Amino acid sequence: MAAASEPERWFLPGVRAIGAASLLSDLGHEVPTALLPSFLATTLDLGAARAAAALGVIEGVADGAAGVARFGGGPLADDPARRRRTAVGGYATTAVFSSAIGLATATWQVGVLRSVAWAARGARGPSRNALLADIAPPSAYGKAYGFERAMDNLGAIGGPLLALALVALVGVRGAILVSFVPGALAAVAIVAAVRLAPRLAERERRPLRLRVRPVLRSPLGGLLAGIAAFELANVAATLLILRTTDLLAPGESYSRTAVLLYAGYNLAATLVAVPAGHLADRRGPTVVLVLGAAAFAAAFAGFALAGASVPLLALLFVLAGLGIGVGETAQSAAVAAFAPPGLRGSAFGLVAALQAFANLAASAVAGLLWRAVSPEAAFLYLAAWAGLAAVVFAGAATRGRGGG
Repeated sequence: MAAASEPERWFLPGVRAIGAASLLSDLGHEVPTALLPSFLATTLDLGAARAAAALGVIEGVADGAAGVARFGGGPLADDPARRRRTAVGGYATTAVFSSAIGLATATWQVGVLRSVAWAARGARGPSRNALLADIAPPSAYGKAYGFERAMDNLGAIGGPLLALALVALVGVRGAILVSFVPGALAAVAIVAAVRLAPRLAERERRPLRLRVRPVLRSPLGGLLAGIAAFELANVAATLLILRTTDLLAPGESYSRTAVLLYAGYNLAATLVAVPAGHLADRRGPTVVLVLGAAAFAAAFAGFALAGASVPLLALLFVLAGLGIGVGETAQSAAVAAFAPPGLRGSAFGLVAALQAFANLAASAVAGLLWRAVSPEAAFLYLAAWAGLAAVVFAGAATRGRGGG
């Protein structure tokens, strides 16, 4: 009887509302993301070379703003009232400023709008994750966060497809402007989640301060070294696409097969998230983190050694997708389970900032190694970090820290 009622215990309306918010928000902001190169090069008439340079600066500044905002969003998320307002405001702000890129007439305007949208997206993350911990029962954190990650990844798959359909109907500017609609619906969904969340006991308002030491002293602290190593291997997926293009179509700037394989990467991440969460609930998040890191290590070692074999490359993309889908789900479940309950916001903020800056370092160092040494060296470097993460997580699981 207990097994039959299990879905009702965790798949609550509030959990579904947060999943809908992640899906809709990704559908919205992936439209301008997919169209940004074309918007800069053609609509703003920069040409390919100047657009590439501008895109690098814009995305670098926006990612930096998102990382800082994630860190700063942690203290806001510690307080129930603040985290609910921050979640709603973050989704609404992302929708407005991301779609407003369609009104831009100069490159600097695109940069400002993109940075504000990404900062809002970063700030809302700890609050959304803490809100989900308010709603979901502790015994089902893994499934709840797996569902949220699956919806997010599904949005990442559907966003570029939606962009193509909208461009055919209303053009590039119109498509970016229309992306406000799913973004606004995401804000509505998070408002619904807030209303469906249980009322928490009011606590005395504390100063806005990121409480790092209590988080480090909690059981979560023992996993942060492994999370850092995992994220130092979590390179931008564009590097996987570039490696595949080099192998399958050397000298070409585009490979349709590589793009299709990247879709498989996103699909694998989507499909594995909920099963990974279910396993985290049964065996503990740390055991699942070992599996995610091992999948990453195998995928990157494969990209270092692979030849021009489409089936092998497809397997490697799927392995990498499994690694990110499993890893992201288990990390969120670990924060919810092992951080001090009153400091979950600070914990999610700390982990999110660690993820952001480690990911930046992963892509930057791998890119430098690719240029200075070889692609093989770059991917072996990433595989080494992933292997180290697997060892650290395995040690933590053996000691019983997060092992369930």
